[in-house]
Amino acid sequence: MISFFKTPSQNIIAVQSQSALSQENIDKLNWLFGNAKLVDASYLKDSFVGPRREMITPWSTSAVEITQNMGIEGVLRIEEYFSIDSSYEHDPMLQRVYDELNQQMFDIDIEPEPIYHIDDIASYNQQEGLALSQEEIDYLDGVSKKMNRKLTDSEVFGFSQVNSEHCRHKIFNGKFIIDGVEKESSLFQLIKKTSAVNPNTLVSAYKDNVAFIGGPTIEQFAPMSGDKADFFATKEIDSVLSLKAETHNFPTTVEPFNGAATGTGGEIRDRLAGGKASLPLAGTAVYMTAYPRLEEGRPWEEAISPRKWLYQTPEQILIKASNGASDFGNKFGQPLICGSVLTFEHVENQKKFGFDKVIMLAGGIGFGNRLDALKDDPIPGEKVVVMGGDNYRIGMGGGAVSSVNTGEFSSGIELNAVQRANPEMQKRVANVIRALSESSNNPIVSIHDHGAGGHLNCLSELVEATGGKIDISKLPVGDKTLSAKEIIGNESQERMGMLVKEGDLERIERIAKRERAPFYVVGETTNDMKFTFEQPHGDSPIDMNLEDFFGKPPVTVMEDSTVEEFYDAPEYDAEELETYLKNVLKLEAVACKDWLTNKADRSVSGKVARQQTQGEIQLPLSDMGAVALDYRGFAGMATSIGHSPQVAMIDPAAGSVVSIAEALTNIVFAPLTNGLSSVSLSANWMWPCRNPGEDARFYSAVEACSDFACNLGINIPTGKDSLSMTQQYEDEKVYSPGTVIISAVAEVKNIRRIVSPVLAYIKGTYLYYIDFSFDSFKLGGSAFAQTMNKVGDEAPTVKDSEYFKNAFAAVQELVNRGLVLAGHDVSAGGMITAMLEMCFANPHGGLEARLDKIRHSDLIKILFSENPGVLVQVKHHHLVEKILDDYGVGHAIVARPIEERKLIIEKDEFRKEFDVDHLRDVWYKTSYLLDTKQSGEEAASARFENYKKQPLKFEFDAAYTGKLQDMGLNPDRTEASGIRAAVVREKGTNGDREMAYALYLAGFDVKDVHMTDLTSGRENLEDVDMLVFCGGFSNSDVFGSAKGWAGGFLYNEKAKTSLDNFYARKDTLSLGVCNGCQLMMELGLVFPEMGDNHPKMHHNKSGKFESTFISVDIPENNSVMLKSLKGTTLGIWAAHGEGRFVLPEAEGEYGVSAKYAYDDYPANPNGSDYNAAALCSKDGRHLVMMPHLERTIFPWQNAYYPFKHRKNDVTPWMEAFINAKEWLRKQK
Repeated sequence: MISFFKTPSQNIIAVQSQSALSQENIDKLNWLFGNAKLVDASYLKDSFVGPRREMITPWSTSAVEITQNMGIEGVLRIEEYFSIDSSYEHDPMLQRVYDELNQQMFDIDIEPEPIYHIDDIASYNQQEGLALSQEEIDYLDGVSKKMNRKLTDSEVFGFSQVNSEHCRHKIFNGKFIIDGVEKESSLFQLIKKTSAVNPNTLVSAYKDNVAFIGGPTIEQFAPMSGDKADFFATKEIDSVLSLKAETHNFPTTVEPFNGAATGTGGEIRDRLAGGKASLPLAGTAVYMTAYPRLEEGRPWEEAISPRKWLYQTPEQILIKASNGASDFGNKFGQPLICGSVLTFEHVENQKKFGFDKVIMLAGGIGFGNRLDALKDDPIPGEKVVVMGGDNYRIGMGGGAVSSVNTGEFSSGIELNAVQRANPEMQKRVANVIRALSESSNNPIVSIHDHGAGGHLNCLSELVEATGGKIDISKLPVGDKTLSAKEIIGNESQERMGMLVKEGDLERIERIAKRERAPFYVVGETTNDMKFTFEQPHGDSPIDMNLEDFFGKPPVTVMEDSTVEEFYDAPEYDAEELETYLKNVLKLEAVACKDWLTNKADRSVSGKVARQQTQGEIQLPLSDMGAVALDYRGFAGMATSIGHSPQVAMIDPAAGSVVSIAEALTNIVFAPLTNGLSSVSLSANWMWPCRNPGEDARFYSAVEACSDFACNLGINIPTGKDSLSMTQQYEDEKVYSPGTVIISAVAEVKNIRRIVSPVLAYIKGTYLYYIDFSFDSFKLGGSAFAQTMNKVGDEAPTVKDSEYFKNAFAAVQELVNRGLVLAGHDVSAGGMITAMLEMCFANPHGGLEARLDKIRHSDLIKILFSENPGVLVQVKHHHLVEKILDDYGVGHAIVARPIEERKLIIEKDEFRKEFDVDHLRDVWYKTSYLLDTKQSGEEAASARFENYKKQPLKFEFDAAYTGKLQDMGLNPDRTEASGIRAAVVREKGTNGDREMAYALYLAGFDVKDVHMTDLTSGRENLEDVDMLVFCGGFSNSDVFGSAKGWAGGFLYNEKAKTSLDNFYARKDTLSLGVCNGCQLMMELGLVFPEMGDNHPKMHHNKSGKFESTFISVDIPENNSVMLKSLKGTTLGIWAAHGEGRFVLPEAEGEYGVSAKYAYDDYPANPNGSDYNAAALCSKDGRHLVMMPHLERTIFPWQNAYYPFKHRKNDVTPWMEAFINAKEWLRKQK
């Protein structure tokens, strides 16, 4: 039956249960739903919007699990519905409008289809949109004849997915005949050549979910076992570094939020599946769309009329896709540390270009244990295990649909490929893999993720070397109407497949139960080289030889002729420089990306050493991201991105070269362990293949990419292709420009010495321009040309690879010798934009640029060309010039810092002054316009008004040295201290490791405690002195942050008793940060004397997740942890969606122990009363705070740290943890 509850906000929550709810369970649900009341009716007549009935939402999955944790049995589904009027515009991809909510609202009148034996494969291919070629149809007909039976629907469908262009990369492996001449190498051979010529430190390439390069010896910090509550310990491991980038273009075009979210999730799973398990560290993202048309007066947007968009507008895609990618990373616990945006449309040569079929790239970096870098060979009798969520009718045919032009199939088939993201489920599965990976005996033989093709792809790859049998009845089914074909082939996310030995099953299952990761043994390897899905009763939907299933259809032949295309050059007048500059600064590719970074967690894990926001004003200016590989904070890895599709339109070879060059000029400011040879690349190709001239252009682009990488001495061990990049409308076709996105990764020897792009106002320093291109200045493919509605007639490139290598090596030497104070690459927007961006994040000062030393007469070309190069601010400029001369690298002094807030441009007789702050607002406005769509006008306006008025503030105690020795800290400690802290986590917690390390460094023995340890009674906290609840998204924040976590304590007797007993003791401390703060406030643990009046946490006033680095003041307070810091002002990370303290009583009633340093948003990110960032109990023992002190204990973790304190080992926040340890020591 279905029961309806009405919330205080008048929403309806529908609860489907096996039987009528008891009064006890109704009372529990009233509490869980925030004082919702049961409606005494079996149906509700009104207009409502809610989820499509056939798609059980991840929200429902989490909600049902919360009820199970609270002891409510028999709940099947929970969904929320909103009352609407006729003007409401719903999202048909995810929602539907109901005119009545009733007892049949979840019914789907579908019986599971029986296994269907196919008479006519060609007709079936057309009917189901499988994208099989005629050669493949003929091949399958031949297989059918050989087997002497008709193939089943599952077999044909399975073949179409496993052998789709998306999965098999047939064009990349195909034969190219250009202008009648067959090319010697396939595209894949060209890419593989880079690794053959330059193996460098490669460990694994092309044959796994990720590429691995050799990494340094690092310190692993992990619990000693994963199947029970246990203490953290350190040990050294030899590492490998992982690199992967995934594109999710079609799903993001159709349904941007889930498309981008599942793209991010899939890329994370790829890194989990590297070798015999590896671990993700940080993510990257790229979004390319048509113009969003945010405001009038942008002439470059007016040359083309907007199309009748198939699914979503470009503006909607930018907002929703970035929301999806950010949300998945935030909830999974992966920081998003680097990215890019490009919007583009153009008409010329009778062709219309635009990213109507969008590009969404999710990339990432990670690491693994070198011992686990290669998968083991399977042997017969090993068990096939699937972990993760249920099967739903999701993503059916996604592999095939992603392989054709969008708009080619019926919307029903394309809608069927819409996916559903559940990051919290993926985090649970990842925690199991983490525990196995970190153990001294990793039992995984082989591991793959479930992506395109679902079980078909994943499980067939696991058993490819032996054969295998899979029992369909063992696969978890969330939708009982699924046919065998749909169970086998759906692309439900958050699932991993593994091969393990039977003797290891019990141990792995114990870990999985502890992490609440669904765990299923679904089959085993055989020795018959067959791939079989069995049903207990009836036919096998798939029973084929693996060689037939994987297929040997004819090699794809790509025949094309070169089509010469020329594009007009822009016409310009140097006197219009200010107009040109303002237009360039408004382009989404150049403009401020605060609208993206302010909603993406960039600090989670506590290992982020470089992310986007820089300087005292914290603006997103860094084009490189970097992470530490352990908490020692030296060894790390950096990543960067490069792309140049407009250059590729003029010259596809130059486009590839410039894309690689951009990625490298972004990463050059990190001290790389082996210089340029440290770098490996991922190349992700998006191209409108099978259109006249495009295949020839594509081959030229790949060939140039290969040649340039080979000449530079670096490799391309991974990548992806998406080669159906056109969007079909009723009356026209729009080409997405051929694009390669390069992701660079390299080992960093000292993450503390990475150079910032923010100008240092130090007298006697100079700004040098160092050219990497060895080419004349060219405007082709530039942002400047784009604002003139031009592509340009000549493209920049790198003329001399050896010169480029020398320039890279020279800058590396300057960085290693500490001679570079600031550095910025010259790319989107050209040199003038780079100069401005170097000034933007400072509250004061400017640049005087005298360009006479650049021997080129065309000022516009000097300022706006995007030839690869860098700007570096240096000290000891005579030494710098000697080093550059020794490397034979061209250089010129182009500017010097000045006190005035101006950018002065001079060359020959030309002189013009620009107001830096005014231009910064021009640059910021595009972000504001996009932010209004996600934060609302009020919050977006406040952010736009206040961002420049709230520079970071710091005030340290005069006696503070920040030295480990002075603070009595020993990171090499191995013996137990006897003072015990428990880090308590729930499913969805993601801030546990950085918190555990802060406690460990302070001298605690730190125990990892999962809620299942408490609810099962395995752990009772009796030997624990300090309880710490840390950050994350427990239960995906369903019903509000920490509500489900609190329910696990309140309605579970063993967990409640353990908690009550702990808080009854007078010799204990507790700390709740972020989600942990929300939990302690929900449970009333800070001010028990207030009873029902205990304050709770509320949503941020902006209504969205806020990620920011801000300043807090520490007032005089009674907190054991913070009182010694009174009078200080410190920087700290914040990342939360429900962080507002609503405090109706006088400030003194709440023990406010930390306050945001400014009253207004965004420096007060949530609108808390009294600017409260932390509250403390009356006796000072129990502290809650929303910002993350545990992510800010090292200077390198800080997004900005005062120059005069740069030599600190730790920040003053470390004192808080030491204070806790010393107080507890005195209680012993």
